[in-house]
Amino acid sequence: MTEFEDISLEEMISDGFDIVAQEITLDDLAETEKNSEQKIFPILPVRNMVMFPNVVIPITAGRKTSIQLLEEAQQNGDFIGIVSQKNSELEQPTEKDIFQVGTLAKIIKIIKLPEGNITAITKGFYRFKVKKIVETQPYFKAEISKLKDSRPKNIEEYEALLENVKDLALKIIELDPNIPNAANFAIKNINNNDDLLNFICTNANFPSSDKQKLLEEKNLMERANKCYEMMHEDFRKLELRNQIHQKTSKDLDKQQREYFLNQQIRTIQEELGGGPDGDVEDLIKKGQGKKWSNEVEEHFHKEINRLQRQNPNSPDYNVQRNYLDFFTDLPWETYTKDVFDIAKAEKILDKAHFGLEDIKKRILEHMAVLKLKNNMKSPILLLVGPPGVGKTSLGKSIADALGRKYVRLSLGGLHDESEIRGHRKTYIGAMAGRILQSIKKSGTSNPVIVLDEIDKIGQGLHGDPSSALLEVLDPEQNKSFYDNFLEMGYDLSKVMFIATANSLSTIQTPLLDRTEIIQIAGYTLEEKIEIAKRHLIKKQQEENGLTAKSFKLGYDELKHIIEAHTSESGVRSLEKRIAGIARWVALQTALVKEYNPKISVEKIDEILGVPRPKSLSEITGVPGVVTGLAWTSVGGDILFIESILSNGKGNLTMTGNLGTVMKESAMIALEYIKAKHDELGISQDDIEKKNIHVHVPEGATPKDGPSAGIAMLTSMVSSYKNKKVKPHLAMTGEITLRGKVLPVGGIKEKLLAATRAGIKDVILCEANRKDVEEIKKDYLKNLHVHYVNRMEEVIDIAIEK
Repeated sequence: MTEFEDISLEEMISDGFDIVAQEITLDDLAETEKNSEQKIFPILPVRNMVMFPNVVIPITAGRKTSIQLLEEAQQNGDFIGIVSQKNSELEQPTEKDIFQVGTLAKIIKIIKLPEGNITAITKGFYRFKVKKIVETQPYFKAEISKLKDSRPKNIEEYEALLENVKDLALKIIELDPNIPNAANFAIKNINNNDDLLNFICTNANFPSSDKQKLLEEKNLMERANKCYEMMHEDFRKLELRNQIHQKTSKDLDKQQREYFLNQQIRTIQEELGGGPDGDVEDLIKKGQGKKWSNEVEEHFHKEINRLQRQNPNSPDYNVQRNYLDFFTDLPWETYTKDVFDIAKAEKILDKAHFGLEDIKKRILEHMAVLKLKNNMKSPILLLVGPPGVGKTSLGKSIADALGRKYVRLSLGGLHDESEIRGHRKTYIGAMAGRILQSIKKSGTSNPVIVLDEIDKIGQGLHGDPSSALLEVLDPEQNKSFYDNFLEMGYDLSKVMFIATANSLSTIQTPLLDRTEIIQIAGYTLEEKIEIAKRHLIKKQQEENGLTAKSFKLGYDELKHIIEAHTSESGVRSLEKRIAGIARWVALQTALVKEYNPKISVEKIDEILGVPRPKSLSEITGVPGVVTGLAWTSVGGDILFIESILSNGKGNLTMTGNLGTVMKESAMIALEYIKAKHDELGISQDDIEKKNIHVHVPEGATPKDGPSAGIAMLTSMVSSYKNKKVKPHLAMTGEITLRGKVLPVGGIKEKLLAATRAGIKDVILCEANRKDVEEIKKDYLKNLHVHYVNRMEEVIDIAIEK
């Protein structure tokens, strides 16, 4: 049902409705009422208003049937009954939804409004009660009975009460700025006491339900008393509001005014469902589902109370809100269930990674112990090896095998301790450290976190991050890891940390002591071929839009790519070369050219360029050139040491960007030759009258270490005796001043580099025999190792007879 609303007193007066009312004389209305023989009356339900007798009031109608009722009643000169709805929200009131007591009214004038609505100016005559509804369509029609007012017995008391009502109404008009001054004039000009009471009851700021009770009250004295009581309540509220307003106006300075405005904004936000209280409710709701210890829960409620005490527009409020958001987002006591299917885990590891038997064995052992004990501190594994051997991707496979979440944390170039421990939340832009951020990202407190490139952490002006990792990677301490942002301990003991590094030399000794080091050497030729078949070729087919039929590489072709176009421990360069061939195939396919999908060796050289020489005989086929074995952070490698004689005074010069230790090795070698020249078959004149120059190629690369000691000595002896070193021979070892050969490190990487370079014989110290025996025999096939203790043995093996 379309609503009907009364226009307030101030609107009626300001719009001139009082003038309309004055144009109609009471005599005319009385005559109309007297001469009327109307028995059935249209009933107009209205809401949010109650009409009283002898009051002129406008009613705006929008419903078609109500407009029809008003127009027909005016045309026929009929009276209408105006009753109030019990529930103002109802659009289609029924007979039960309207009050039975209303006011009979006459339509004085109808004013048509835009959009089809009309406003009817009506005047009430007397109260009535509905006896019977006789019609409901198109609008209510009813038989009514007139209700008479009961006159007061004590007229003087009644008049005195109405004077009080009048005075109080004038005071309310003065206090309430929303009531126009015209209302003051209207009240003063009403002379009839009954009309004054009805006028005030109609226009007072009472609820409709209270007005209806006043209308139903037949005793005028009681009606006046009840009206006076309700007016007093309104008057007290207005007085209190004005007092607060005046006091606030006096006390407010600039800061208080801003706070007052903030409070208003806060109230608006609360009405819209947001604001500080909404923030607190959201945070408490988030915290209800968390598995917290008593200590953590107590800390949470303490921080919530701190948030409630803060001004929502202060910077501290946002800091505290961000802190609590992070606090509730952390997966406290939330763990994923480990999968203990060891056979399945072994299949996952084998499928994702070829080789790497040591690390696979260690993971399966950990799973077995975890399955038996069902509660074990996760190990801190440190995978050390050259680039491209799968250290980082191994972490993802371990997470899949254990059924845990996987997070990778790159530490390369990190130089701020706060990146690990977090910042104190009082700082602008403060945030937690990367460890707890990774925990939050994973959504569980026992993920697998890969600390990538742990050997490349730097030390800056803001502390040493590697020192901060000492607590993270200690199984005895990380049960209560303290983050500066969180300001309390967090349990990291269930997290499985896997660190990766290319070299151990730059990692702190205490940090190494906390980890279980697993060395990962480079791949052999056969392993690289197998990895290419299983993973690399398929990957490049997908990335370049090719199929297995359009792109094929066989064993011989892969072997040629590895031997002639790569020289590395891992498989990254191999993947780049395969990708280059795949792009060539994609180009031929796009140009619609015919080609053989099984790429030949000749075609590979045409695509990838000139292959590197396979044989070392051209380089080492002259006296004074020796092949040495070196260890680098990217795996093993070979290097050539050259020496040459020239006329002079027996001076030694060295080039090739050599470090201090390497220069010392060359000086020791020369002094040994001078002391043992007779035994070595070198004349004294050559030593005294010939200058010797030692050079290590690739002068742009810094080189240092004692491993080239025996190679330098062999090179000098070869030059002095003018005899070549045996082809396909390499060596590594440190020497002493008395000619003893000492062991060196990185044997596995060096021997794999020798295999890649086509070396057939290697000279090592006898003390390195145990390192060789730990290497799988498949890695060293076609390689013969000679073990020596003294330099005489080295020269005997290396120099051609």
